[in-house]
Amino acid sequence: MTNPAPRFAFAIHARDGKARTGTIQMRRGEIRTPAFMPVGTAATVKAMKPETVRATGADIILGNTYHLMLRPGAERVARLGGLHKFMNWPRPILTDSGGYQVMSLSDLRKITEEGVTFASHIDGSRHSLTPERSMEIQRLLGSDIVMCFDECPKIDQPREVIARSMEMSMRWARRSRAAFDAGGDHAEGSALFGIQQGGLDERLRAESAGALAEIGFDGYAIGGLAVGEGQEAMFATLDFAPAMLPEDRPRYLMGVGKPDDLVGAVERGVDMFDCVLPSRSGRNGQAFTWAGPVNIRNAKHAEDSAPLDERCGCSVCATYSRAYLHHLVKSGEILGAMLMTEHNIAFYQQLMAAMRAAIAEGRFAGFAADFRRDYRKG
Repeated sequence: MTNPAPRFAFAIHARDGKARTGTIQMRRGEIRTPAFMPVGTAATVKAMKPETVRATGADIILGNTYHLMLRPGAERVARLGGLHKFMNWPRPILTDSGGYQVMSLSDLRKITEEGVTFASHIDGSRHSLTPERSMEIQRLLGSDIVMCFDECPKIDQPREVIARSMEMSMRWARRSRAAFDAGGDHAEGSALFGIQQGGLDERLRAESAGALAEIGFDGYAIGGLAVGEGQEAMFATLDFAPAMLPEDRPRYLMGVGKPDDLVGAVERGVDMFDCVLPSRSGRNGQAFTWAGPVNIRNAKHAEDSAPLDERCGCSVCATYSRAYLHHLVKSGEILGAMLMTEHNIAFYQQLMAAMRAAIAEGRFAGFAADFRRDYRKG
């Protein structure tokens, strides 16, 4: 008789400098790291079928607690068999806690020690999110990797505001841990990640990391970045923030990013990423390639019979020309958004696979230098 798949087991298989490659084993499948998670905000990666997302090489996707609690509702998803069955994605799903979306509703929310009350951006109805409710929603959705409820303050706030917010997020992390552990069968089958906060401040980041490690989590996220600080400031923070987190657990940089952001973050010890950029950019006519971004709307592509990227192995590049994609996007055809998104998601997965191979073979520094050289030419 075969042993059941583990609830959560992280193994690092190779290191090259600070970069790591490994695997996360979960009941619903293996996640290869470094990993990029396509964002399925409302139980869909926009313009893509779930089976197409998997065909690009994605091992895990991200669902959005805030959006799913409002529509169609977490209780409804639970009655329909959970998020995996609802959207036909049988592999792991990570759900965010709702904290980031609540931050973006600054004119529609009120924060207290208990949690956040806010008005729906859909119909103005009033709702409450607390650490306990966030854990309940993620349990109803059937999430495999659950994120603690936290506050993500704007990066330009004074240090004392960032500090107070971080301290409250750490109290919410402890409440999230308690509520998750009380979740019965779901807690036995899922993992809980804590979220480091502290803005760009090294001492606050260290304090946050220490508080999270004391509570204890299956994995640790770096939150509060990619919110307007710019790549240089983000990398300066990543020069110290990942190493503050437990070495034997996955490190997840939330909401990042552009291809060169991913390479720079992996260089600094990050294992997991998510971002709407590949899908959103695809819908708006931008493709990511090994030679840099391409705006397919530009007139120079109107009679170009070449693929988006000669080096890309995706079905879009194997089948369609830049000229055809230019026509579709300029005409507002739905197929244009579908094909551009598929290429971008596939490119991100190829980039992650290339980084995993480079780390395993001890040549990551050279890979990163070559990537930046070619990508910046674009």
